[in-house]
Amino acid sequence: MAWITKLTPKAEKQSIKLPKSVMAARLMLMQDIETLGPVRGDWPNYGKLTGSRHHCHLKKGNPTYVAVWTVDKETIKVEVTYVGTHEKAPY
Repeated sequence: MAWITKLTPKAEKQSIKLPKSVMAARLMLMQDIETLGPVRGDWPNYGKLTGSRHHCHLKKGNPTYVAVWTVDKETIKVEVTYVGTHEKAPY
C-alpha cells in the first residue's frame, strides 16, 4: 500500500532554511513513509506522539533536527507538519 505524503505550507517554508544534509534526510524519510508506512521505528529516536502524530530525528548533534508528521489512516495520507530544530519542535 502506497502512502501519500506532503508538506504543510509551514513545513515547506521551514525546509528551505535547512542544511542540505538535513534536506536530504527529510526527502529520504518521506520516501520511506510513502513505501513502508508512517511508523518508522528504523529512524533515530522515532516516537509516536499523542493521537496520530509521530516524530524522529533527521540529524543528531547540535543542533538536532527533527520531523513531525500526522497520519490519516482513512485516506492513507501523511502530512509533515514540522521540520526544524529540536528546540522549536511542537511536542
